This record gives sequence, C-alpha cells and structure tokens, in this order.
Amino acid sequence: MGDEQSRVSRETEEAERAEAAAPHQPDRLPTPEEEAAADDAAQNGVPSEVASHERDMAERGAHVKGEGQIT
Repeated sequence: MGDEQSRVSRETEEAERAEAAAPHQPDRLPTPEEEAAADDAAQNGVPSEVASHERDMAERGAHVKGEGQIT
C-alpha cells in the first residue's frame, strides 16, 4: 500500500471540515493537583532547571544531522 495513491471521498472531506469547525472539548477536567501545579507555574514561572534543560535540548536538536541520530 506504500506506493498506492488514494483519493479522499467527498464524505470524508465533509466530515473533516465539520470536525474542524466543531467546538473542542477536553476529555476530562484537570485534577486538583494539576490545577495547583498550573497555578504555581503561572505565579512563580518556570523553574530554572527546566528552562535550562529546554535550552539544552533545543540547541542539541538544532544540530542533529539525520533522523534518529543519537548524540
């Protein structure tokens, strides 16, 4: 099936359009612990070790030469 081309049916296109336009709902409400963590992050910002790790990973990712390369 890798080389076969297929066409999307009109019904599929219409269903995708309707789904994209539908209001989106969360699958569940946040737990009290998740709400507290979000409030804490909003008030106190991102911990420095998290921000540092994010910068390190972004830098590492910017220099990866091929898919799946392990550095």
